[in-house]
Amino acid sequence: MTLSTPSFRVAALYRFSRFEQFEALRAPLADFCCSRGIKGTLLLAREGINGTVAGTNEVIAELIAYIEAIPALAGLELKYSAASEMPFHRMKVRLKSEIVTMGVEGIDPLKSVGAYVEAGDWNALISDPDTILIDTRNDYEVSIGTFAGAIDPQTKSFREFPGWVEAHRGEMEGKKVAMFCTGGIRCEKATAYVKSLGIDEVFHLKGGILKYLEDVPADQSMWEGECFVFDERVSVSHGLVEGEAELCRACRHPLKPEELASPKFQAGVSCPHCSEVRSEDDRARYAERHRQVELAEQRGVGPHIGS
Repeated sequence: MTLSTPSFRVAALYRFSRFEQFEALRAPLADFCCSRGIKGTLLLAREGINGTVAGTNEVIAELIAYIEAIPALAGLELKYSAASEMPFHRMKVRLKSEIVTMGVEGIDPLKSVGAYVEAGDWNALISDPDTILIDTRNDYEVSIGTFAGAIDPQTKSFREFPGWVEAHRGEMEGKKVAMFCTGGIRCEKATAYVKSLGIDEVFHLKGGILKYLEDVPADQSMWEGECFVFDERVSVSHGLVEGEAELCRACRHPLKPEELASPKFQAGVSCPHCSEVRSEDDRARYAERHRQVELAEQRGVGPHIGS
């Protein structure tokens, strides 16, 4: 598949803003999306909007225009990619305390944030020996791809990231600190947090990995592997084409092709990341769930709830 012949357009978007009336938008936004067959997740909070949605080119354009017409949300950070099939099962609009959850009071990207670096300038920055390169994503995301030389904090959730920074603060002092994430939003808070500690030379990849993979040719790229995405495509590669990774339906860990070939992988039941911790009862339950998923697909009744 190429971007010139997509079946669905996927829009990843966010906007930090002062959005006091966010609760009032939930119902009309959900109605707008559902009436047009748009699926995905949108998060609303006092600090703005965040989410990823998919639909036809026409309805996604309508949605973006609808959101941009709201003064507090105009000027979205927006990235498009394509999917050969609808990558979401349903539409969800949720109210949150944060649009990306770090759990640290007082961190406000509207007041202080790292310097944005365009995709075309990223290689030069991260090739500098005085630059520390940090992947702010979680360990399962990093496992299928990251930038050459990047530090993996091995976090299970973004809430763990501030603690990791505190533990390694001394290593960052006097250095350039470059951070990246999937679409840029996590780095808004990650860089704001690092700057709040008194570290001045802090940078982040504008538009995230998705923008880099869209703009930087593969033969000039310092990216290794694929980029995990939070939908049924699982991953994308250069040019934002769909990747080869698949999800373990037992533990939800993304799997590279070599892991899919492992004897520890059984579709819907186990993979190299979870096979050692599953009981026989677990395996039987997962096998039955996988059987029901396959039956639902054969009958053409859409995704089974356990898929």
